[in-house]
Amino acid sequence: MKIIQYSEITPTIFNNEKVKGVAARVVIGKSDGATNFCMRVFEITTGGNTPMHSHDWEHEMFYHAGQGEVFCDGKWNPVKAGSVVFIPGKVEHQIRNTGTVPLVIVCLVPSFAPEL
Repeated sequence: MKIIQYSEITPTIFNNEKVKGVAARVVIGKSDGATNFCMRVFEITTGGNTPMHSHDWEHEMFYHAGQGEVFCDGKWNPVKAGSVVFIPGKVEHQIRNTGTVPLVIVCLVPSFAPEL
């Protein structure tokens, strides 16, 4: 069993020409003995974004705080605290924070996917 505050984990910061203002944490992963899924928490600063990308695996996201938009199926869709999003494999997607506070997202990916 593992019980922590996610903020106890040192984030990996992404900030370059494709990614702006993203702090990512693996909160449950291989090092914890998780064999089916990896749970990650992303914090995206105001005006920040993930890269536009796609990959073979699906993932599920729960939007814990803030508001923003997720690009999927060729269009931008609004999201806010309490939203749940399913992204199928091989679908191009991106997340951006359009609000005034950090956009906090819990994201699950299969164990065979890269943890970050």
